[in-house]
Amino acid sequence: MDPVLSIVVVSVVIGALIALAFFGSYFRKRKSEIRSIADPEPHSDPKKHSKPSQSHNKKSHSKTHSHASDKENKRHHPLDVNTLKGHGDSVTGLCFSSDGRNLATACADGVVRVFKLDDVSSKSFKFLRINLPPGGHPSAITFSDDASSIVVASQTLSGCSLYMYGEEKHKPDENKQQSKLPLPEIKWEHRKVHDKRGILTLSGTTASYGNADGSTIIASCSEGTDIILWHGKTGKMLGNVDTNQLKNNMAAISPNGRFIAAAAFTADVKLWEVVYSKDGSVKEVSRVMQLKGHKSAVTWLCFSPNLEQMNHSFEGWFIKNMEYQCSVSS
Repeated sequence: MDPVLSIVVVSVVIGALIALAFFGSYFRKRKSEIRSIADPEPHSDPKKHSKPSQSHNKKSHSKTHSHASDKENKRHHPLDVNTLKGHGDSVTGLCFSSDGRNLATACADGVVRVFKLDDVSSKSFKFLRINLPPGGHPSAITFSDDASSIVVASQTLSGCSLYMYGEEKHKPDENKQQSKLPLPEIKWEHRKVHDKRGILTLSGTTASYGNADGSTIIASCSEGTDIILWHGKTGKMLGNVDTNQLKNNMAAISPNGRFIAAAAFTADVKLWEVVYSKDGSVKEVSRVMQLKGHKSAVTWLCFSPNLEQMNHSFEGWFIKNMEYQCSVSS
């Protein structure tokens, strides 16, 4: 045989053997992989895993429940006794009656609600619903002579209006038994007050100082610089003052009806005294005091019940107490 041919034959045979060995190993490996996929490892007894799963669910449920209870406890204050529900929009104003048994709220849905607080822990409160004239949004509210008389400031596109709602006093009729109490009616109203500017706050109190006749007087504070004093029962304008401080933030009346205080844009708090005539009417409203010492605009103020202090806050979250004597000579 030709030596060259023999070398070629031997080379071919050796190459075939190498290829056969390589592909044989490859196919055996693929076969083992397919077998492992077709026959997975048997699962353990499901009964052995059911108990740990149930215990785990119980633990997770208890943890979830405890977490929810902790979250609920953190959300409520220890003195939180109840929540007044039923408003259809944001609450824009609220006030208590003088006896503390009623709470009136003004809502952006155009409804005034008067809640009876006879049982503060009750799950449902009885309330009186008063619908304001259409097109208006209440911005402030206060009680007038009693719990059935309410003064509301309503903002419209044409300006701000004041409405006083009161119950109509009917003579009892023995033949007719009324199942429901009559709804309060508008006793007086003023439209486009404060030169069409919005009303920020309403503050009402019973005038008991000096020659005052015990009537309710109400101060309406506009978003401008003017404050108007009204007679709660008749709606008569008793006087007005101008803060001259670019814009007002709020105004308040002292509990006896003697002083009016205004918080405005500047760093000063101005006070006026309501001077009453011998017949109980308002004679004038004169400026008597200006409280200085703040470093920025005053945002809020209030009188203490005993009239010996007035707390007022200004921008920067700093609270300052200013004591003053009420024996200001008229």
